[in-house]
Amino acid sequence: MKKRALIAMSGGVDSSVAAYLMKKQGYECIGATMKLYGGIDVAKCNKKTCCSLNDMCDARAVCDKIGMEHHIFDFKDDFDEKVIRKFISCYENGITPNPCIDCNRYLKFEALYAKAKELGCTVIATGHYADIEYEDGRYFLKKAADKRKDQSYVLYSLTQEQLAHTVFPCGKMTKTDIRKIAAEQGFINADKHESQDICFVPNGDYTGFIEKHTGRSYPKGDFVDRNGNVLGQHKGIIHYTIGQRKGLGISNDMPLYVCRINAGDNTIVLGSYKELFSHELDAADLRWSAISPATGTFRAMVKIRYRHTEEPATITPTGNGNVHIVFDEPQRAITKGQAAVFYDGDIVIGGGVIV
Repeated sequence: MKKRALIAMSGGVDSSVAAYLMKKQGYECIGATMKLYGGIDVAKCNKKTCCSLNDMCDARAVCDKIGMEHHIFDFKDDFDEKVIRKFISCYENGITPNPCIDCNRYLKFEALYAKAKELGCTVIATGHYADIEYEDGRYFLKKAADKRKDQSYVLYSLTQEQLAHTVFPCGKMTKTDIRKIAAEQGFINADKHESQDICFVPNGDYTGFIEKHTGRSYPKGDFVDRNGNVLGQHKGIIHYTIGQRKGLGISNDMPLYVCRINAGDNTIVLGSYKELFSHELDAADLRWSAISPATGTFRAMVKIRYRHTEEPATITPTGNGNVHIVFDEPQRAITKGQAAVFYDGDIVIGGGVIV
């Protein structure tokens, strides 16, 4: 009897090749596309995003080409509750979230995992660039072979059970390899662009999306320096994130950057480039991948945003599932809401949300 695999099909080239590779390995494959957001803008959009109507059609075309079943699962309510509402709440409170991490955690590897079990599938396969290895009774999430495409950062929350039932067929390949296979197989999306923007904000206008979705306008407030001196007026805190320089509308002798966002009194603290740097942070909602929850201080490399290069730091558990992290060297624009992910070489140790 063949093993069954549910393939998360976004309509992109990576998940399409993942499906092909799984079938080549002898799995009975079922393609699954998640319908996450029903906004008309996304349905019409076919550039820089995933989850559009065009993407669903591409996923189905690839499944037909390979000879696979294709299902569309409507997860809009879950996505709205666990991703979109959190996204909006974070911006309203001066926090910058990473919705892709939440989508992976709650949709791809919880809701979709439940569907896979219903369909009798033993594993889920996705087009993520990451790797999983098993050694000494434990599964290890690792960086992809192609470090430029590595996505282990957004997968840090995967549990041992999820890792045991997950396959990343693209993890040991380069993007060039993936496109070559897609072209050889005649896939409709072999040369398709990569998704770049958040799927429910295809034009990149986060603030416009928030205002339209909530029907609310957000009050103006003061730009201040670290001493509380008023420097000007901001347009509403949802328009800003830590480290931002452009669009401030402030004339000053030296460049100013957003250093802190105070939702409580609706002020934004501006400062010099040097003032953006800090040695330490706290992280909560910890998920441990490679080890049992840490009880003592340890050393690791820590990555604080997707495009950040991890840096050496000392990590100390502080109780209630939180940790305090002190970097050897100060880091630029540490941002609440982003993830701090811990690495031992290529292995993901765990991670949490910066608070």
